[in-house]
Amino acid sequence: MSPATDAVVAEIRDLRVEIDGRAIVDGVNLRVLPGKVSALVGASGSGKTTTGLALLGEYPPGARVTGEVRRTGDGPVGYVPQHPAAVLNPARRVGALLHDIARLQVRHLPRAERRTAARERVLRALADAQLPDGEALLCRHPHQLSGGQQQRLVLAQALLLGARVIVADEPTTGQDALTKSRVVEQLAAVAARGIAVVLLSHDLDVVRSLADEVLVMRAGRVVESGPVERLWEAPRHEWTRRLLDARRAAPQDGTSADSGQPLLEVRDLTAVHDRRTVVLRVPHLVLRSGECLAVVGRSGSGKTTLARCLAGLHRDHDGEILLDGTPLPRSLRRRDGDRLAAVQYVFQDARAAFDEHRPVLQQVARTAVRLRGTDERTATDEAVATLTRLGLPVDLARRRPAELSGGELQRAALARALLARPRVLICDEVTSGLDSVTRRGILDVLTGLVGGGDDLSLVLITHDLDTARLAHRIAVLDAGELVEQGVARQILTDPRHPFTISLMETTERLEAGARL
Repeated sequence: MSPATDAVVAEIRDLRVEIDGRAIVDGVNLRVLPGKVSALVGASGSGKTTTGLALLGEYPPGARVTGEVRRTGDGPVGYVPQHPAAVLNPARRVGALLHDIARLQVRHLPRAERRTAARERVLRALADAQLPDGEALLCRHPHQLSGGQQQRLVLAQALLLGARVIVADEPTTGQDALTKSRVVEQLAAVAARGIAVVLLSHDLDVVRSLADEVLVMRAGRVVESGPVERLWEAPRHEWTRRLLDARRAAPQDGTSADSGQPLLEVRDLTAVHDRRTVVLRVPHLVLRSGECLAVVGRSGSGKTTLARCLAGLHRDHDGEILLDGTPLPRSLRRRDGDRLAAVQYVFQDARAAFDEHRPVLQQVARTAVRLRGTDERTATDEAVATLTRLGLPVDLARRRPAELSGGELQRAALARALLARPRVLICDEVTSGLDSVTRRGILDVLTGLVGGGDDLSLVLITHDLDTARLAHRIAVLDAGELVEQGVARQILTDPRHPFTISLMETTERLEAGARL
């Protein structure tokens, strides 16, 4: 990274943000330096995003704000959100989204030169955002880009606007180790150009690889701050030590459920998009009763497509999916109540899975009413008990989804699925937006459910090999193909396929904190 100057490009002093008399950020101070990466880490709901958005002058509706937020120099503060698709107009092509910005910057040129100059600026911004094939992307719509490409497109917009500070909100959430390493390279390249980066992240391996300074947040306060190496080698606050200690999941004991009966079986599955493009091939895959199966692969490898086929959410496929030896209808709409309850799906984007107008508790309890015929009072009692077990207090659950953090909503989504009392629980990157302590707690709950005699089997869709350690068996997908499967310990210690080997090596490099 480039040497930082003493000039502060943005500063937060004694920031306090209150909603309904409750402080969600309290007494936060942050100095943002050019060419440096400042990371804010902490649990979901700790105030990371509220602090980061304060640099843009954005606050929750109805918030009472005190303190000072100061920005110096030219250029706005750019923001790269956790879910970039939410800020990209789906009806407009990439070229149009970028040219709207570039045209405003070339109005001083003679009219005949403006189009060429604007295009040059657009392509330069795409290259600076690590999209070297920008020319080919200009005619696409945002939904035709991968999540990583959408993220870099939003970054290109910020660079095109001349941002001197970039706030990156959970940029590696849901990404495999290979994609994470590219995100690290991308943000390091931004900092090398003298642009300040404020990284909001729960991913401690990425923070160690990228950050210069780290602020650890808990319940709206900064409990510890300092250079990244000092925090890793000698953390002073108990919460920092807990975050660092909880990074690695405890592996299974190595035993597999091979002796169990096949519960869910996939035979000769070929899934397509747009009725013609093959995106997934799985010749044979079995989930046994009481087993945890982790499905691992990079973004776009077909993990979620496989999960959606199992749940009846993607019906464009050939082959069979059998539950207890009986074929399941391809479409969710053709499955009866018992089979709907038997296979439950927890989505990666929990916020999109909730009705924003109704209290979360009501929506969680509704599952028991609809799928099991439980009366509303009993369903509510079950929902409260399940949410409490997953670490979501009932006072939070009585609020609407917009008032909960992403991690809190993910726990609510898991509770909602469990109220169906499923036999197969499909979890699609359910821990990808959580801090290490909360993530460890959720995984401990899932492990307990699988081993608790409740006749529950788990399909764990994950990019994270550390999370996959909890499984009995692992299936590895790459480019829509099932390239390797076997007992978890064998896959993690002696992988055979080149992709799995590459994934393991990159994961080890990130965990070591190597600057990529």
